[in-house]
Amino acid sequence: MTLLTYQVFKTVALIGSFHKAAEILGLTPSAVSHSVSAMEDELGFAVLNRSKNGVTLTNYGEHLLPYVNAVLNSDESLQQYIAETNGLKQGKVKMAVFSSVCTNWLPEILSTFKKKYEGINIEIFQGTYDDVSYWIKNGMVDLGFLSVSSAKDIPIEPLYRDPLLCVLPKGMKKKGKTMTIEEMRDHQFVTQRESTDADIQKFLKENKLSIQSNYHVVDDLSTVRLVEKGFGICLMPQLVMKDIPYEVDTYPVEPDAARIIGIAAMNPNFMAPAVRTMYRHIIDNFKKI
Repeated sequence: MTLLTYQVFKTVALIGSFHKAAEILGLTPSAVSHSVSAMEDELGFAVLNRSKNGVTLTNYGEHLLPYVNAVLNSDESLQQYIAETNGLKQGKVKMAVFSSVCTNWLPEILSTFKKKYEGINIEIFQGTYDDVSYWIKNGMVDLGFLSVSSAKDIPIEPLYRDPLLCVLPKGMKKKGKTMTIEEMRDHQFVTQRESTDADIQKFLKENKLSIQSNYHVVDDLSTVRLVEKGFGICLMPQLVMKDIPYEVDTYPVEPDAARIIGIAAMNPNFMAPAVRTMYRHIIDNFKKI
């Protein structure tokens, strides 16, 4: 098998379509299909399920993908090392972000980095904590932003302390400058799934706050919009609330709590030159703790 075979497999697995993968790779759909079939013949097992609804990984393909990504990433590291040895700053960095980092930090990270390293290309993937963790572990990205509590076994460098806030309909709270656990117990909540707000779930469990909620949504805007319209209260990191246009009140929680945002990578001591350059750029310019 060749590096092109691995690249074809990776692209089809990521996109879920032979035709779309062919467009991205500049190949014909038949060439892409033949490449995957030849790979399966050589391996002795199927790596992709084909159906009218698209293409998905088989169980064998799911386990094979991280190894294929490792081979491709090693080749990229080799090419970057050769370029660095020849005095060239070039290469590619694949980086994953969650929503509030994407809107608040990413534009500045990219603009300041590009001013210094024009030859390094950056590819961005946005998703939830679970998405970012999966992409890092499977070698689909080189780096990713996570909270420390959601990183689990992935090495992470803490960068920023982001306080948790309690969000209420405007004018609901008449007294006090904080929102206590006991006050929260009296309210209906609007909640998000754990993959989106792992740090908030952790805060609730630590403080034995069993919340009531009939509203389970995914994105931050929908959550705060429901709060604005009086369907409950919610907890949100301060950074998230910088993006929210709705008329609500926010209060620091009591006891004080925060999520710690960091930059994560599976092997921070063994990075391709371009990846190491971005990693250091983020730590040197955006670390606040």
